[in-house]
Amino acid sequence: MSGMTGWVDHGRDLRRQWPVVRSMTAALSPCGPGREGVWTSGRALLGRRGNAPAGGPPLTVVEREGRPRAVVLLDGAVHNAAEVAAELRSRGHRAPGEDDAGVVGSAYLEWGAGCAGRLRGGYAFAVWDVDREELLLVRDRLGTRPLFYLPHGDGALFASERKALFAHPGTERAVDADGLREILSYAGTPGHGILRGVGQVRPGHLVRVTGGGVREECYWALTARPHTDDLATTVRTVADLVEAAVAEQSPSGSPAAVMLSGGLDSSGVTALAARADRGGAPLRTFSVAFGSEEDFRADEVWSTPDAPFVRAMVEHTGAEHTDIVVDTAELLDPDLRIAALRAKDMPSPLGNMNTSLYLLCRAVREHTDTALLGDAADGVFGGVMWMEHEPLLRAPTFPWTAMARWTGAEHGLGTDLLAPDLLERLDVAGYGRERYRESMDRVPRPADGEEPREALMRGAWYVNVTNWLETLLPHSEAIARSVGLSLRLPYCDHRLIQYVYNAPWSMKGFDGREKSLLRAALADVLPREVLERRKSPYPVVQDIAYAEALCADLLAVLDDPGAPVADLVDREAVAKAAADPGALVSGRGVWVARTHAEMVIQLNSWLSDQGVRLTL
Repeated sequence: MSGMTGWVDHGRDLRRQWPVVRSMTAALSPCGPGREGVWTSGRALLGRRGNAPAGGPPLTVVEREGRPRAVVLLDGAVHNAAEVAAELRSRGHRAPGEDDAGVVGSAYLEWGAGCAGRLRGGYAFAVWDVDREELLLVRDRLGTRPLFYLPHGDGALFASERKALFAHPGTERAVDADGLREILSYAGTPGHGILRGVGQVRPGHLVRVTGGGVREECYWALTARPHTDDLATTVRTVADLVEAAVAEQSPSGSPAAVMLSGGLDSSGVTALAARADRGGAPLRTFSVAFGSEEDFRADEVWSTPDAPFVRAMVEHTGAEHTDIVVDTAELLDPDLRIAALRAKDMPSPLGNMNTSLYLLCRAVREHTDTALLGDAADGVFGGVMWMEHEPLLRAPTFPWTAMARWTGAEHGLGTDLLAPDLLERLDVAGYGRERYRESMDRVPRPADGEEPREALMRGAWYVNVTNWLETLLPHSEAIARSVGLSLRLPYCDHRLIQYVYNAPWSMKGFDGREKSLLRAALADVLPREVLERRKSPYPVVQDIAYAEALCADLLAVLDDPGAPVADLVDREAVAKAAADPGALVSGRGVWVARTHAEMVIQLNSWLSDQGVRLTL
């Protein structure tokens, strides 16, 4: 786990500006025990913070003929590094690198920007070409690691976290109307950096920073191909691809950890990790819960408690298991809530989930620095809730927005307590519809057409794997990063996603249940009760004390004339919501009702604690 940042400018000599990049590097999350390093030249300043290979330098400089040719900053892991290194040796590279970053550097010298298409894994990296004085920024195909940039002067600033960009004295942390629209619409627009002027390298893309400016290029995208496999072959292929991804991402020689909920996705990763060659290292599993199993109350979203299914998986695999029990006091700890918000660098309507994930990641980090996660399977295999409701998929906006409205929200996720004139002035609904249309226009379609329902489900699948995952994955990764934990996501293997993309919906849902293909693929490795468990999302607290605290926070916003969001909220709606804590505990639509309260509180904290200036 590491963080990276830098400053490139083709119009000035940066050598005396090294204190600036040191400040930018210091602003990165600690990323666990490790070192900081800075590389300086006339046109580029580069900084890295985090773990380094044993005895190695904190930054990777690739030399040829006795001089530096490329400087590499890597965040994440290249899962086929050994394979790429072998090919490089066959091409005459005597020393293609002792670690993943060294392999990336040698690959760059051999193939230039084309190296991006030869690497496989979950990563973001930057390469400074010393001879050409060109910066290359690359993000993996699914965007499991974020990478931001901000055009500046005759070049750009870049960083794996937004906060590092704004440690530069020539920048201002501000959010304008467009950034606020992106936050409130929950659109997950690929490439959107939220803060004014900030871009994010899109999944499957690279960005070049040269003397001629900043240019983005696509190096990988989903393609529509005929799916000629029958159902049995498709199930076997999915099983093989998932198993290969888990095996490739399971660390060898160190404890393998899985965040286990007892659901289909994480249980599949756990079972396959137990079968993988880990070099004798133990398999550890971790689960998060709120109170005791008896405290759980089923509703239309959370149908069963996790604990019985977690126990079944632990018994099935023989894993060393740890339950992380989070109490309401921890979720309400102001320092922890701020820590989770700072980790994400932006507010979201899922405040309590983010805080509990922070606590879970922090506890896991006490035992290991790497954990496997089942995230993304819902998107890849069609398991998100709205895929069961065709009218939501036919709405002219993102299906999660349509579902929030269907569940009782007037505007969408996290917006019903904001002032109507603000929502109208920003046209949040219109912004969401426009981003949705853009996404649908990018859906790769078969050249010979397809049946209307297949076309509908293909489009819904596409926005799940692009926009929805862009709201999900960077948040989880950022929270884990802040405590030095590296996440690996087997279901984000691009070979798996490309294959599943072209399987028709009639196969993806062949038995009338969610995630039919994945369930069939895992049938031989999971206990029956886990395999047949009805989907239950990431757990949330159901304590009235938490709801009462949220309501108290809402009233505090109303009572504070200096609150940054004081003029942005519907005071009558906030007062009404604060008077009914019970509506935020359990029952139909409670998860949506909570998003409205959480967003007001998170937005207020973000603007005040992080000094973000609002420019509407």
